[in-house]
Amino acid sequence: MNQPVNMVDPAGEYASLKSEIDAAVARVFGSGRFVLGPEGEALEREICQFVGAAHGVGCNSGTDALHFPLVAAGIGSGDEVVVPGFTFFATAEAVSYTGATPVFADVEEGTFNLDPRSFQEKITNKTKAVIAVHLFGQCANLDEIARICKEKNLLLVEDCAQCIGADYQGKRAGSWGDFGGFSFYPTKNLAAAGDAGLITAKTEEHAKTLRMLRHHGSRQTYLHERVGWNSRLDELQAAVLRVKLKHLEGFNAARRKVAQRYREKLAGAKVTLPAEHGRGTHVYHQFTIRSEKRDAIREALGKEGIASSVFYPMPLHQQPAYKGVKSSPLPVAEKLARTVLSLPINPLLDDASIDRIAACVRKAA
Repeated sequence: MNQPVNMVDPAGEYASLKSEIDAAVARVFGSGRFVLGPEGEALEREICQFVGAAHGVGCNSGTDALHFPLVAAGIGSGDEVVVPGFTFFATAEAVSYTGATPVFADVEEGTFNLDPRSFQEKITNKTKAVIAVHLFGQCANLDEIARICKEKNLLLVEDCAQCIGADYQGKRAGSWGDFGGFSFYPTKNLAAAGDAGLITAKTEEHAKTLRMLRHHGSRQTYLHERVGWNSRLDELQAAVLRVKLKHLEGFNAARRKVAQRYREKLAGAKVTLPAEHGRGTHVYHQFTIRSEKRDAIREALGKEGIASSVFYPMPLHQQPAYKGVKSSPLPVAEKLARTVLSLPINPLLDDASIDRIAACVRKAA
Protein backbone atom coordinates (compact mmCIF):
# COMPACT_ATOMS: atom_id res chain seq x y z
CA MET A 1 0.00 0.00 0.00
CA ASN A 2 1.26 3.49 -0.83
CA GLN A 3 2.44 5.71 2.02
CA PRO A 4 0.21 8.65 2.98
CA VAL A 5 1.27 12.04 1.62
CA ASN A 6 0.65 15.00 3.93
CA MET A 7 0.35 18.66 2.97
CA VAL A 8 3.42 19.60 5.03
CA ASP A 9 6.15 17.74 6.89
CA PRO A 10 7.13 19.65 10.07
CA ALA A 11 8.60 16.53 11.67
CA GLY A 12 10.78 15.92 8.63
CA GLU A 13 11.92 19.53 8.62
CA TYR A 14 12.86 19.25 12.29
CA ALA A 15 14.77 16.01 11.65
CA SER A 16 16.76 17.69 8.87
CA LEU A 17 17.83 20.51 11.23
CA LYS A 18 17.74 18.62 14.55
CA SER A 19 21.26 19.33 15.77
CA GLU A 20 20.99 23.05 15.04
CA ILE A 21 17.52 23.43 16.55
CA ASP A 22 18.36 21.40 19.65
CA ALA A 23 21.46 23.54 20.24
CA ALA A 24 19.45 26.74 19.87
CA VAL A 25 16.77 25.57 22.31
CA ALA A 26 19.44 24.46 24.81
CA ARG A 27 21.06 27.89 24.48
CA VAL A 28 17.81 29.58 25.50
CA PHE A 29 17.21 27.27 28.47
CA GLY A 30 20.80 27.82 29.56
CA SER A 31 20.40 31.59 29.40
CA GLY A 32 17.32 31.72 31.64
CA ARG A 33 15.87 34.42 29.36
CA PHE A 34 12.53 33.43 27.85
CA VAL A 35 10.77 36.69 26.89
CA LEU A 36 12.08 39.91 25.26
CA GLY A 37 15.68 38.79 25.22
CA PRO A 38 18.64 38.61 22.83
CA GLU A 39 17.16 35.88 20.57
CA GLY A 40 14.14 37.99 19.72
CA GLU A 41 16.25 41.08 19.16
CA ALA A 42 18.60 39.14 16.89
CA LEU A 43 15.70 37.65 14.91
CA GLU A 44 14.24 41.14 14.36
CA ARG A 45 17.57 42.34 12.95
CA GLU A 46 18.07 39.24 10.80
CA ILE A 47 14.55 39.35 9.32
CA CYS A 48 15.00 43.05 8.50
CA GLN A 49 18.29 42.29 6.77
CA PHE A 50 16.71 39.40 4.86
CA VAL A 51 13.64 41.38 3.79
CA GLY A 52 15.32 44.75 3.29
CA ALA A 53 13.18 46.51 5.88
CA ALA A 54 14.14 49.37 8.19
CA HIS A 55 12.58 48.09 11.44
CA GLY A 56 11.26 44.78 12.78
CA VAL A 57 9.09 44.06 15.80
CA GLY A 58 8.33 40.50 16.91
CA CYS A 59 4.89 39.56 18.17
CA ASN A 60 3.05 36.35 18.98
CA SER A 61 1.05 35.78 15.77
CA GLY A 62 0.53 36.78 12.18
CA THR A 63 -2.88 38.14 13.14
CA ASP A 64 -1.34 40.61 15.60
CA ALA A 65 1.20 41.45 12.90
CA LEU A 66 -1.72 42.80 10.83
CA HIS A 67 -3.75 44.26 13.69
CA PHE A 68 -1.04 46.31 15.41
CA PRO A 69 0.05 48.33 12.33
CA LEU A 70 -3.52 49.57 11.89
CA VAL A 71 -3.65 50.60 15.55
CA ALA A 72 -0.22 52.25 15.35
CA ALA A 73 -1.44 54.27 12.35
CA GLY A 74 -4.50 55.49 14.29
CA ILE A 75 -7.13 53.59 12.29
CA GLY A 76 -10.37 53.01 14.17
CA SER A 77 -14.14 53.43 14.27
CA GLY A 78 -15.58 55.18 11.23
CA ASP A 79 -12.63 54.27 9.02
CA GLU A 80 -12.56 51.76 6.16
CA VAL A 81 -9.76 49.42 5.14
CA VAL A 82 -9.83 47.63 1.77
CA VAL A 83 -8.97 43.92 1.89
CA PRO A 84 -9.18 41.19 -0.76
CA GLY A 85 -12.28 39.03 -0.54
CA PHE A 86 -10.31 35.86 -1.17
CA THR A 87 -7.88 35.24 1.68
CA PHE A 88 -7.73 33.86 5.22
CA PHE A 89 -10.18 35.37 7.71
CA ALA A 90 -7.46 37.00 9.85
CA THR A 91 -6.87 39.71 7.23
CA ALA A 92 -10.36 41.12 7.73
CA GLU A 93 -10.45 40.22 11.42
CA ALA A 94 -7.44 42.47 12.06
CA VAL A 95 -9.43 45.40 10.64
CA SER A 96 -12.48 44.60 12.74
CA TYR A 97 -10.40 44.52 15.93
CA THR A 98 -9.71 48.24 15.47
CA GLY A 99 -13.39 49.16 15.10
CA ALA A 100 -12.87 50.01 11.43
CA THR A 101 -14.86 48.36 8.63
CA PRO A 102 -13.28 45.93 6.17
CA VAL A 103 -14.28 46.68 2.58
CA PHE A 104 -13.97 43.66 0.30
CA ALA A 105 -12.38 43.95 -3.14
CA ASP A 106 -12.11 41.31 -5.83
CA VAL A 107 -8.94 39.46 -6.85
CA GLU A 108 -7.15 38.47 -10.05
CA GLU A 109 -8.14 35.02 -11.30
CA GLY A 110 -4.64 33.97 -12.34
CA THR A 111 -2.64 35.06 -9.28
CA PHE A 112 -5.39 34.99 -6.60
CA ASN A 113 -4.17 38.40 -5.40
CA LEU A 114 -5.87 41.78 -4.97
CA ASP A 115 -7.08 43.28 -8.25
CA PRO A 116 -5.85 46.92 -8.30
CA ARG A 117 -8.87 47.99 -10.37
CA SER A 118 -11.29 46.57 -7.83
CA PHE A 119 -9.26 48.12 -5.00
CA GLN A 120 -9.51 51.56 -6.63
CA GLU A 121 -13.25 51.17 -7.12
CA LYS A 122 -13.74 50.47 -3.41
CA ILE A 123 -12.03 53.66 -2.19
CA THR A 124 -14.31 56.19 -0.47
CA ASN A 125 -13.67 59.28 1.64
CA LYS A 126 -13.59 56.93 4.66
CA THR A 127 -10.83 54.70 3.26
CA LYS A 128 -7.61 54.93 5.26
CA ALA A 129 -5.63 51.84 4.23
CA VAL A 130 -5.39 48.69 2.15
CA ILE A 131 -4.07 45.29 3.17
CA ALA A 132 -2.42 43.71 0.14
CA VAL A 133 -2.21 39.96 0.67
CA HIS A 134 0.56 38.05 -1.10
CA LEU A 135 -1.42 34.84 -1.34
CA PHE A 136 0.11 31.38 -1.70
CA GLY A 137 3.68 32.74 -2.03
CA GLN A 138 3.50 35.34 -4.82
CA CYS A 139 3.47 39.10 -4.33
CA ALA A 140 0.44 41.13 -5.31
CA ASN A 141 0.72 43.82 -8.01
CA LEU A 142 2.69 46.10 -5.69
CA ASP A 143 3.75 48.85 -8.06
CA GLU A 144 0.16 49.56 -9.08
CA ILE A 145 -1.20 49.16 -5.53
CA ALA A 146 1.55 51.42 -4.16
CA ARG A 147 0.81 54.01 -6.87
CA ILE A 148 -2.87 54.11 -5.88
CA CYS A 149 -1.96 54.42 -2.20
CA LYS A 150 0.38 57.34 -2.92
CA GLU A 151 -2.22 59.05 -5.11
CA LYS A 152 -4.98 58.64 -2.51
CA ASN A 153 -2.75 59.08 0.58
CA LEU A 154 -3.57 55.60 1.93
CA LEU A 155 -1.59 53.37 4.26
CA LEU A 156 -0.21 50.23 2.59
CA VAL A 157 0.01 47.14 4.80
CA GLU A 158 1.46 44.01 3.21
CA ASP A 159 0.09 40.69 4.44
CA CYS A 160 3.25 38.59 4.08
CA ALA A 161 1.99 35.57 6.04
CA GLN A 162 2.50 33.20 3.09
CA CYS A 163 5.35 34.77 1.16
CA ILE A 164 8.54 35.36 3.13
CA GLY A 165 11.40 35.45 0.64
CA ALA A 166 9.20 36.37 -2.32
CA ASP A 167 10.03 39.57 -4.18
CA TYR A 168 8.37 41.99 -6.56
CA GLN A 169 10.65 43.70 -9.09
CA GLY A 170 13.67 42.86 -6.95
CA LYS A 171 12.30 44.19 -3.64
CA ARG A 172 11.23 41.57 -1.14
CA ALA A 173 7.77 41.34 0.36
CA GLY A 174 7.59 43.36 3.55
CA SER A 175 9.77 46.19 2.25
CA TRP A 176 7.25 47.85 -0.08
CA GLY A 177 4.53 49.01 2.29
CA ASP A 178 4.36 51.18 5.40
CA PHE A 179 4.15 47.89 7.28
CA GLY A 180 4.53 44.19 6.56
CA GLY A 181 2.89 41.48 8.67
CA PHE A 182 4.55 38.05 8.83
CA SER A 183 3.24 34.79 10.27
CA PHE A 184 5.53 31.98 11.42
CA TYR A 185 2.74 29.49 12.10
CA PRO A 186 4.10 25.90 11.94
CA THR A 187 2.85 25.32 8.37
CA LYS A 188 4.50 28.43 6.89
CA ASN A 189 7.65 28.58 4.74
CA LEU A 190 9.50 29.93 7.78
CA ALA A 191 7.88 27.90 10.55
CA ALA A 192 8.04 28.26 14.31
CA ALA A 193 7.25 25.50 16.78
CA GLY A 194 4.01 27.28 17.69
CA ASP A 195 2.48 30.71 17.09
CA ALA A 196 4.79 33.59 16.22
CA GLY A 197 4.77 36.71 14.06
CA LEU A 198 6.74 39.82 13.15
CA ILE A 199 6.00 43.28 11.80
CA THR A 200 8.25 45.30 9.52
CA ALA A 201 7.90 49.09 9.60
CA LYS A 202 9.36 51.96 7.62
CA THR A 203 9.62 54.54 10.40
CA GLU A 204 11.25 54.44 13.82
CA GLU A 205 8.22 56.17 15.34
CA HIS A 206 5.90 53.39 14.14
CA ALA A 207 8.35 50.76 15.42
CA LYS A 208 8.38 52.36 18.88
CA THR A 209 4.58 52.35 18.95
CA LEU A 210 4.47 48.70 17.89
CA ARG A 211 6.84 47.75 20.71
CA MET A 212 4.50 49.46 23.17
CA LEU A 213 1.42 47.79 21.75
CA ARG A 214 2.87 44.27 22.08
CA HIS A 215 3.90 44.93 25.71
CA HIS A 216 0.78 46.26 27.48
CA GLY A 217 1.28 49.79 26.12
CA SER A 218 4.50 50.14 28.08
CA ARG A 219 7.99 51.33 27.24
CA GLN A 220 9.08 51.61 30.87
CA THR A 221 8.30 49.00 33.54
CA TYR A 222 4.96 49.68 35.23
CA LEU A 223 4.42 52.88 33.24
CA HIS A 224 1.64 52.32 30.69
CA GLU A 225 1.17 55.10 28.16
CA ARG A 226 -1.81 53.45 26.48
CA VAL A 227 -3.83 50.24 26.58
CA GLY A 228 -1.91 47.57 24.70
CA TRP A 229 -1.77 43.80 24.41
CA ASN A 230 0.31 40.88 25.62
CA SER A 231 1.83 39.77 22.33
CA ARG A 232 5.51 39.10 22.84
CA LEU A 233 7.51 36.73 20.65
CA ASP A 234 9.16 34.34 23.12
CA GLU A 235 12.85 33.46 23.02
CA LEU A 236 12.36 29.77 22.22
CA GLN A 237 10.40 30.56 19.07
CA ALA A 238 12.89 33.23 18.06
CA ALA A 239 15.80 30.82 18.48
CA VAL A 240 14.10 28.15 16.33
CA LEU A 241 13.25 30.73 13.68
CA ARG A 242 16.83 32.02 13.57
CA VAL A 243 18.04 28.51 12.74
CA LYS A 244 15.46 28.04 10.00
CA LEU A 245 16.02 31.50 8.53
CA LYS A 246 19.54 30.43 7.55
CA HIS A 247 18.01 27.65 5.43
CA LEU A 248 15.00 29.55 4.09
CA GLU A 249 16.37 30.40 0.66
CA GLY A 250 17.29 26.76 0.11
CA PHE A 251 13.88 25.60 1.30
CA ASN A 252 12.13 28.13 -0.98
CA ALA A 253 14.24 26.99 -3.93
CA ALA A 254 13.20 23.39 -3.17
CA ARG A 255 9.55 24.47 -3.17
CA ARG A 256 10.02 26.03 -6.60
CA LYS A 257 11.49 22.75 -7.86
CA VAL A 258 8.46 20.85 -6.55
CA ALA A 259 6.18 23.36 -8.30
CA GLN A 260 8.10 22.96 -11.56
CA ARG A 261 7.76 19.17 -11.43
CA TYR A 262 4.02 19.53 -10.80
CA ARG A 263 3.85 21.75 -13.91
CA GLU A 264 5.68 19.16 -15.99
CA LYS A 265 3.58 16.24 -14.77
CA LEU A 266 0.28 18.13 -15.04
CA ALA A 267 0.96 19.66 -18.45
CA GLY A 268 -2.11 19.13 -20.63
CA ALA A 269 -4.26 17.92 -17.72
CA LYS A 270 -7.78 19.32 -17.48
CA VAL A 271 -6.90 21.63 -14.60
CA THR A 272 -5.73 25.26 -14.43
CA LEU A 273 -2.27 25.63 -12.95
CA PRO A 274 -1.25 28.61 -10.78
CA ALA A 275 -0.01 31.61 -12.76
CA GLU A 276 3.29 33.38 -12.23
CA HIS A 277 3.09 37.06 -13.19
CA GLY A 278 6.81 37.22 -14.00
CA ARG A 279 7.50 40.35 -11.95
CA GLY A 280 9.14 38.56 -9.04
CA THR A 281 9.90 35.24 -7.39
CA HIS A 282 7.06 32.96 -6.30
CA VAL A 283 7.98 30.94 -3.17
CA TYR A 284 5.05 28.50 -3.39
CA HIS A 285 3.64 28.38 0.10
CA GLN A 286 0.87 26.53 -1.72
CA PHE A 287 0.57 24.93 -5.16
CA THR A 288 -3.06 25.66 -5.98
CA ILE A 289 -4.83 24.28 -9.04
CA ARG A 290 -8.34 25.05 -10.25
CA SER A 291 -11.02 22.78 -11.63
CA GLU A 292 -14.80 22.59 -11.83
CA LYS A 293 -14.25 18.97 -10.75
CA ARG A 294 -12.44 20.11 -7.60
CA ASP A 295 -14.44 17.97 -5.19
CA ALA A 296 -14.07 14.83 -7.31
CA ILE A 297 -10.31 15.35 -7.54
CA ARG A 298 -10.08 15.84 -3.81
CA GLU A 299 -12.08 12.67 -3.17
CA ALA A 300 -9.83 10.68 -5.51
CA LEU A 301 -6.70 11.97 -3.79
CA GLY A 302 -8.13 11.09 -0.39
CA LYS A 303 -8.81 7.51 -1.45
CA GLU A 304 -5.10 7.23 -2.34
CA GLY A 305 -4.01 8.57 1.04
CA ILE A 306 -3.01 11.92 -0.43
CA ALA A 307 -3.89 15.08 1.47
CA SER A 308 -5.24 18.21 -0.19
CA SER A 309 -6.79 21.43 1.09
CA VAL A 310 -9.26 24.03 -0.06
CA PHE A 311 -7.89 27.51 0.63
CA TYR A 312 -10.55 29.01 0.84
CA PRO A 313 -14.07 27.54 0.47
CA MET A 314 -15.95 30.76 1.30
CA PRO A 315 -14.97 34.34 0.37
CA LEU A 316 -14.77 36.82 3.22
CA HIS A 317 -17.77 38.89 2.09
CA GLN A 318 -19.96 35.76 2.42
CA GLN A 319 -18.73 34.77 5.89
CA PRO A 320 -21.44 34.78 8.60
CA ALA A 321 -19.34 37.13 10.73
CA TYR A 322 -19.67 39.81 8.04
CA LYS A 323 -23.33 39.42 7.13
CA GLY A 324 -23.88 42.96 8.42
CA VAL A 325 -21.19 44.45 6.17
CA LYS A 326 -22.52 45.56 2.78
CA SER A 327 -20.59 44.20 -0.18
CA SER A 328 -21.15 43.96 -3.88
CA PRO A 329 -20.67 40.54 -5.49
CA LEU A 330 -17.04 39.51 -6.03
CA PRO A 331 -17.34 37.18 -9.02
CA VAL A 332 -13.69 36.11 -9.20
CA ALA A 333 -13.39 35.43 -5.46
CA GLU A 334 -16.64 33.45 -5.59
CA LYS A 335 -15.44 31.40 -8.58
CA LEU A 336 -12.11 30.64 -6.93
CA ALA A 337 -13.82 29.46 -3.76
CA ARG A 338 -15.71 26.87 -5.85
CA THR A 339 -12.72 25.63 -7.85
CA VAL A 340 -9.40 25.91 -5.97
CA LEU A 341 -7.51 22.92 -4.60
CA SER A 342 -4.06 23.03 -2.99
CA LEU A 343 -1.81 20.01 -3.44
CA PRO A 344 0.90 18.86 -1.01
CA ILE A 345 4.03 20.99 -1.21
CA ASN A 346 7.02 21.23 1.07
CA PRO A 347 10.81 21.28 0.58
CA LEU A 348 11.13 17.57 1.41
CA LEU A 349 8.49 16.25 -1.02
CA ASP A 350 10.16 13.64 -3.25
CA ASP A 351 9.71 13.17 -7.00
CA ALA A 352 7.93 9.82 -6.63
CA SER A 353 5.26 11.40 -4.43
CA ILE A 354 4.83 14.34 -6.81
CA ASP A 355 4.43 11.97 -9.75
CA ARG A 356 1.89 9.89 -7.85
CA ILE A 357 -0.13 12.98 -6.90
CA ALA A 358 -0.07 14.32 -10.45
CA ALA A 359 -1.16 10.98 -11.91
CA CYS A 360 -4.13 10.86 -9.54
CA VAL A 361 -5.11 14.46 -10.39
CA ARG A 362 -4.89 13.81 -14.15
CA LYS A 363 -7.09 10.74 -13.89
CA ALA A 364 -9.73 12.38 -11.70
CA ALA A 365 -9.84 15.55 -13.80
